[in-house]
Amino acid sequence: MIRRILRLVAVIAVAAFGAPAQPRQSDARLGALKDEAAQEVDRMKEFTQQAVDQIFSFGELGFQEFETSRYCIDILKKNGFRVEEGISGMPTAWMATWGSGKPVIALGSDIDGIPQASQKPGVSYRAPLLPGAPGHGEGHNSGQAVNITAAVVVKKLMERERLPGTLKLWPGVAEEQLGAKAYYVRDGYFKDVDAVIFSHVSDNLSTSYGSANGTGLVSVQYSFQGESAHAAGAPWRARSALDAVELMDIGWNFKREHLRLQQRSHYVITNGGDQPNVVPPNASVWYFFRETEYPRIREMFEMGNTIAQAAAMMTGTQVSWRLLGSAWPAHFNKVVAETMDANIKKAGLPVWSEADQTLAKAVQREVKDEDKRGGGSDDIGDVSWNVPTVTLRYPSNIPGLPGHNWINAVSMATPIAHKGATAGAKVAAMTVLDLLIRQDLVQQAWEYFRNVQTKDGKYIPFVSPEDKPAIELNRTIMERYRPEMRKYYYDPSRYKTYLEQLGISYPTVRKE
Repeated sequence: MIRRILRLVAVIAVAAFGAPAQPRQSDARLGALKDEAAQEVDRMKEFTQQAVDQIFSFGELGFQEFETSRYCIDILKKNGFRVEEGISGMPTAWMATWGSGKPVIALGSDIDGIPQASQKPGVSYRAPLLPGAPGHGEGHNSGQAVNITAAVVVKKLMERERLPGTLKLWPGVAEEQLGAKAYYVRDGYFKDVDAVIFSHVSDNLSTSYGSANGTGLVSVQYSFQGESAHAAGAPWRARSALDAVELMDIGWNFKREHLRLQQRSHYVITNGGDQPNVVPPNASVWYFFRETEYPRIREMFEMGNTIAQAAAMMTGTQVSWRLLGSAWPAHFNKVVAETMDANIKKAGLPVWSEADQTLAKAVQREVKDEDKRGGGSDDIGDVSWNVPTVTLRYPSNIPGLPGHNWINAVSMATPIAHKGATAGAKVAAMTVLDLLIRQDLVQQAWEYFRNVQTKDGKYIPFVSPEDKPAIELNRTIMERYRPEMRKYYYDPSRYKTYLEQLGISYPTVRKE
């Protein structure tokens, strides 16, 4: 299913380019190769299931995805990929490459988890594996399973058919902090890429083109420096950095009334002092500023800086700020999306069992489905403004869930996730074959990119050449929980599934 997102430019694209050309007679083998690829993906479904379950069991937060990255890297090396590790200054980031020549097709997917989202899979109600620990409450454990399965299948066909082209795979490190992809772009990791297929968990099998429904953002930490004193004995000697943080937050909350409905902004105080009887000499607050257009994101960023400076003036403190992450509002490629949509129709949705349906309905009873009036952000937007890009959404989760919550982890190591990832791998593999064999599609995709998408808008990065990834984020949390989390790592040599290892009856739901 293709979702036509028609904010301005996509309407123009219909008239300008129409649908991609149909395969020529000389490409008659393409259909047979796609059928074979789908069959091969089905034969790899045990591997796909194990990869989904293994990464789920790691449950790692952004910038700390060491187990997940090592697992993926080892698999790719065993399958003949060259892997550059630690790219863009991030220990858990990598770029895997196989093949040579054009076209160059890059497959990416996120790998990080959500704080306090530990959850037993297949259990419809709150049941953490380890209370307080992180987990895959967004479903990012499934995307690399989709991409690696598809890449291994396509690689085998390329070798046998002597197809020219290059495959690249990469992880979305710290996507929840919007912390990596803009750095990949800045450092040239997509400069030779012809098309990007980005896989993301969803509750349906779909893709889209044009401007995405979500937002872009900047992630900024404001740090205030003042002077400490005894809070009871001599508070007049102090300049409270915490006062500055609170005044900034008050100022921003008053500012919200005068911002567009499309904006979203939120913050957490990351350092509020040490103890009540010491006036805090240092304090920090972390903001996300979200909007639907680059100039408005930049404007919000500047508003935040002004309010921070005003708070510092009121309290006699000093303020500095650091960019922790960024994401451009995404724009997806019409030509590649319509090509993918044809493969979505060819692959079709999985067959859901009665047990799958029972779990889904039980989970939905746990939450109240509400109309969504906003959207999240993803730094795939930065990639999409540098190379033709689409997002493949595959059905490994349950409709109607809030996102970034333990309940989104319930299905993510169950047959729902396994079947959804296999369906996604079929679509990804078939779309890569289209781009390898029908190279006119690559040309058309770039024509859309140059003549429609970037005709009036050009990419201006938020990150500077001097900015560095915030690789210290989440380190303390993972150091606290990882020793206990290791006890729950999946062991596929002993158990067929993670559900079996945990002794969970599928599905486990509340008794009526």
